[in-house]
Amino acid sequence: MIRKATVEGGRIIGIPAADPRITAFKGIPFAAPPVGENRWRAPQPVVPWEGELDCSRFKPISMQHVPGLDTNNIYSREWNVDPSIPMSEDCLYLNVWTPAKTAEEKLPVFVWFFGGGLREGNTAEMEFDGERIARRGVVVVTVNYRLNVFGFLAHPELTASQPDAPSNFGHLDQRAGILWARRNIAAFGGDPDNITIGGQSAGGGSVCAQLTSPMTEGLFKKAVIFSGYAASVYPIPITSTRPFSELEKQGERFFEFLGVKTLAEARALDAVYVRDKCEAFAGSFATSPDGVFQQGYQMHNIMNGKYHRMPLIMLHTSTELFKGSGAKDADEFRALAEKCVGERSDELMRLCGFAGGKTPDIAEANKASEVCIWETAIRAFAARRRELGINEPLYYGVFDPSIPGWDDPGAFHSSDLWFWFETLAKCWRAFKGFHYDLSRQMCNYLTSFIKTGDPNCADNDGEAQPEWIPMTDEVPNAMRFTDAGCSCSRDDPSPVSALVAAATLDLNRGK
Repeated sequence: MIRKATVEGGRIIGIPAADPRITAFKGIPFAAPPVGENRWRAPQPVVPWEGELDCSRFKPISMQHVPGLDTNNIYSREWNVDPSIPMSEDCLYLNVWTPAKTAEEKLPVFVWFFGGGLREGNTAEMEFDGERIARRGVVVVTVNYRLNVFGFLAHPELTASQPDAPSNFGHLDQRAGILWARRNIAAFGGDPDNITIGGQSAGGGSVCAQLTSPMTEGLFKKAVIFSGYAASVYPIPITSTRPFSELEKQGERFFEFLGVKTLAEARALDAVYVRDKCEAFAGSFATSPDGVFQQGYQMHNIMNGKYHRMPLIMLHTSTELFKGSGAKDADEFRALAEKCVGERSDELMRLCGFAGGKTPDIAEANKASEVCIWETAIRAFAARRRELGINEPLYYGVFDPSIPGWDDPGAFHSSDLWFWFETLAKCWRAFKGFHYDLSRQMCNYLTSFIKTGDPNCADNDGEAQPEWIPMTDEVPNAMRFTDAGCSCSRDDPSPVSALVAAATLDLNRGK
């Protein structure tokens, strides 16, 4: 087993995982601490260390609100649970799980980005234990990155002083993690030429950002996007299209909120103070069209084929519905329908019960207008791929098992993470045998895709798992993960979802 390795910076020592055939290396520095003058800069080269670095524990999480305090929040109950977890602006560390016995094995590599709205989350969350994926012959890398204002500030002084990296520092951290893997993963038995990147929620959106960045071409071969590619409807700010100049003005307002006038003064402030002011600030910090890392907007770029072509998995959970238009009356419903679907607004009104001179109960109309914002985006993307002649396979999935618990949550956003990483035993929920069977098969599909770009594979007993057929616009295959197991369905979307998907295609085509 590989228990020691030499990487950029020096020698490191790992520890046996629960399965001693797997070695875990936790808290490997992949860049210099982003503190002081390095705050709001692209990640800088790692600082070398003397002797052997103990990599048996996770390093501090990125600056964010203290986890686990709001027990009414499902995420604080589920995995972001530890208020005492160390937190620091010095956070650019990654973790590796490897099953390799020698450095010559050239195993496929999976680089993972956590979610959390680009404002919270960390690699130490218990669901992200990479051991079970590594057992299947994959080297797993989980990358920490800067969040909220530390990772995504835009400001005119940054643009003027560092035009090669004016914003998107969190995404640049992720890119640095991929580059680190390309340069160092061979020491862990990994193949730098067979890297798959993946993420969920904001991590999935981060995969979209890496897919569409001119700075990442050729760095990875496949991509996995779980609940991370969504269409704005009714309208909602899932995919921001705010111009960079507006985000720079927000940065100026934030400096005023901090009580500083210059970048130097802001860099000198205490990190906890900046974090707390960020939490209180009336604004959000996320992926921006800075013209360098991100040229244009992710949704528009992907819808127009401006992304690195490769096999993709795109999946969402079954309960990720946007709760309708939220209109207060028929007039407001029509106005929102026109903004959402344009010339198709009459059709949307009819589908939601506004037909034959009748005015339905507005609550019922809003319920009828519910759509899955991830499904509509993926279906619009499939249609656009056909228009553009893009042939790399797209595997589409819907996660829809029962999820046990007193809160009766349904297949809620992020609940699939326990299954992909096969870490159900770490969860407080009373999962049953069929859940564990489903998780095993889902992890099998994922690791097969990481290895070959095709999720289809045999189960652990050698029997072939149900075939996962690639999705096309004409054949909308969806692999459905349910209590009954896995099955590829050709079900058509609901009429409302189909209509919104068509409108999404129109609104994003050519932009």
